[in-house]
Amino acid sequence: MSGAATTRSAADLLAERLAALEPTVFDLHDDSAEHAGHAGAAGGGGHFSLVIVSKAFRGQTRVARHRAVLARVGDLIPHPVHALAIQAYAPEEFPSLPSKDAS
Repeated sequence: MSGAATTRSAADLLAERLAALEPTVFDLHDDSAEHAGHAGAAGGGGHFSLVIVSKAFRGQTRVARHRAVLARVGDLIPHPVHALAIQAYAPEEFPSLPSKDAS
C-alpha cells in the first residue's frame, strides 16, 4: 500500500482513480457501517457500492467493465477497500441520463 493510500480517504482515492473513465454518473456509497463486525471491516477496510456510467463501457461485456474498474483500483483492495460492489453501464443502458449523453 502506498503512503498516499494511508493519508487520503478510500472514497477519494476511488473517485480520483476512476475519473480516467470520464464517468457521466459516479455514485459511490460507503456501506461500511452495514458491515460492522465483519472481519474486513474490523481490519479497517471499507465496503463500497459503485454505480458508474461511462462511454468507455460501450461494447464491453460486464466482466470487461469490472476489469476496467479493477485495473484502476485493484491495488486498494484489501486495504483501504475491503469490498467494492460494481454496477457499470454504458450511457444508453442507464435510463436516468438525458438522451444527449447517450450519443
